[in-house]
Amino acid sequence: MEEILIVDGYNIIGAWPQLRELKEKGLLEEARDQLLDWLSEYQAYSGREVMVVFDAHQVPGLGKKYKDRRLTVYFTKENETADEFIEKLVGDLHHRKRMIYVATSDYTEQRVIFGQGALRISARELAIEQEMVKNSIQRSVNKRNQELKQNISSVIDQETIKFFENFRRKK
Repeated sequence: MEEILIVDGYNIIGAWPQLRELKEKGLLEEARDQLLDWLSEYQAYSGREVMVVFDAHQVPGLGKKYKDRRLTVYFTKENETADEFIEKLVGDLHHRKRMIYVATSDYTEQRVIFGQGALRISARELAIEQEMVKNSIQRSVNKRNQELKQNISSVIDQETIKFFENFRRKK
């Protein structure tokens, strides 16, 4: 069954210390970019489709949808909160036999989406999952690098390896 994770972007930014710090320094765009980077890794590793919703309800204009880092990113339209948008999105997606998760620490939102059949993930739970994904990716990279080193050692003699290692260190 296809799994979808819908993320309340600003809620997560406000809940994760590293992102909240950027926001408090007036670096909201950087906080959004960092969140999207992390969620892109999460999506690639977990296999879940990730959609991120940002409030723009106090900004005049129409809503916006675009793809960024293979994520679907939404900015709500004027006078529409992320919560309202997420509720509609869950309602639209629920009819298509998908497992839907919503990441938010907004208690009211959690209750509403749970009533629509979606499962909730708190900001803290998502942070833990994201950290586990990051660690798992790092372990895979380390393992692959170790395998490559072993493969090179079996093809190239030790004298040649030392030569290239010395050459590499001189640069």
